[in-house]
Amino acid sequence: MKSTTETLSPTRVKLTIEVPFEEFKPALDAAYKSIGSQIQVPGFRRGKVPAAIVDQRIGRGAVLDEAINSALPGWYSQAVAETDLQPLGQPEIDLTKFDDGADIEITAELDVRPEVDLPDLASIEVQVSDAEVSDADIDEQLEGLRERFATFTAVERAAADGDAVTIDLSAAHKDGTAIEAATADGLPYTIGTEGMLDGLDEAVTGLSAGETTTFSTTLVGGELKGTEVDVTVTVTEVKETQLPDLDEEFVQMASEFDTLDELRADLRERVTRGKRIEQAGEARDLVLDEILERVDVPLPEHLVTEEITARREQIEQQLGQAGIPFQQYLDDEEKTVDEFEAELEQSVRDAIVSQFVLDQIVKTEEIGLDDNELTQHIMRRAQQSGQDPNAYIQHIMEHNHVPEMVSEVLRGKALASLVEGATVKDASGNEVDLKSLQADGSLGTPGEDAEPEA
Repeated sequence: MKSTTETLSPTRVKLTIEVPFEEFKPALDAAYKSIGSQIQVPGFRRGKVPAAIVDQRIGRGAVLDEAINSALPGWYSQAVAETDLQPLGQPEIDLTKFDDGADIEITAELDVRPEVDLPDLASIEVQVSDAEVSDADIDEQLEGLRERFATFTAVERAAADGDAVTIDLSAAHKDGTAIEAATADGLPYTIGTEGMLDGLDEAVTGLSAGETTTFSTTLVGGELKGTEVDVTVTVTEVKETQLPDLDEEFVQMASEFDTLDELRADLRERVTRGKRIEQAGEARDLVLDEILERVDVPLPEHLVTEEITARREQIEQQLGQAGIPFQQYLDDEEKTVDEFEAELEQSVRDAIVSQFVLDQIVKTEEIGLDDNELTQHIMRRAQQSGQDPNAYIQHIMEHNHVPEMVSEVLRGKALASLVEGATVKDASGNEVDLKSLQADGSLGTPGEDAEPEA
């Protein structure tokens, strides 16, 4: 078999496959055997019908058709491997020469991955946020820890900032018509969080249990988004929030440490590691964005169209499961249909180019992975999905998602390689060391490979 290629465009190739008829004979023999096992001829056992009898009963043409249909996929796969093509989607195959006893010629037009000319990575410099941890950062962590161990005591007084109250709510249009969907009883709410309705904090502050007031507000979500309504709120219970004292007794109860200084030191290290991870994520995004700005990668339009359709269907499915009409989603996002479509298309194009760039890095730098890296990635994915790891692994095996997982790990390693080749500085002008960054945000010893983050 002989294979040749002709470039039709940067993303489309014509593949010509020539097969001597002698190489076709095994497929032809298999077709005779297969057809012979399906027919009954007096005097012959099933599967032992001679070729001449099959030709007589079925016709030589039918056998040739079955044989060529059986052989074509294997020839195509072999030709793709021999010519080192990377197909995108299904090919358009044409049987250009096929005469009984003569050599066979097949042509296939297919979309392929374009070559990407990467910019000089050493010329790329990005700036990320500082990773310095202030005393205020630690105080915030300590305050959060105290809030986790807060106690609530019912009080016979008016509600004040920071109190935990229980409220009943009902809303009505300005003409007095009640809004059934905006009625709820026994809602817990902490004054000062501003997470429910504009004006609610001011309305409940100063109310004692059993007291009611009405205030005006504008709804910010749902089908009635932007509607001005009157809300009636009744406070049914007021509880005072009591935070534990920040002393050694609290430290020993809430942590494995004995002293406040030890706890503060541990929190500082944890926050520092978290900020390093944030820096790394920010650097990856910025470097990849910079590369996308500098490369010009042609894309097969059918691939873009297919991905846009798939993304749109996914969004509509998620909205449907959440019971949110598409128009409401657009209103909530303050977008028109045209703006949504334009952003979706740009997002798809950027994502495809990113994959092409990273896949080429994997190929040119011969990046590989071991079983441990793949296992760790799958376990992280299972954890993120909230599924049982064994059930998650079974699912990806049954649905053949392992190649997808492999690609994710390899692309993650390729992106890490790109970032390491660029210059990354923080806002203070210090160069950021990402080569020794570990998955938990700690810094490894020089030369130690950081765990890939896909």
